Amino acid sequence: MNFASSAASADGPIRSLQAASDLLRALASPVRLGIVRELAEGGKYVHELVDILGVSQPLVSQHLRVLRTSRIVRARRQAREIQYELTDEHVAHIVLDAIRHAQE
Repeated sequence: MNFASSAASADGPIRSLQAASDLLRALASPVRLGIVRELAEGGKYVHELVDILGVSQPLVSQHLRVLRTSRIVRARRQAREIQYELTDEHVAHIVLDAIRHAQE
């Protein structure tokens, strides 16, 4: 095996580790963890997340933007409101497991 093919095969794991690091960085906020926890139960509107989490609407919107940019949540317009939902249930498992672990 030459160096070029060895470097190419090693690139895959690094890319996966970088993607995992990016995911964890996107989740590294109590508000974002709370949003994902709530969305694990199903889609929610911004005003519902504001009420449940007890934080301001601009703050929830700011964190939803981070989660959308990271492709953790997606938005769906329904009439005048936007409903948010998780794009992948695996993220919910990661967050819920982390929350349970922290409570032990």
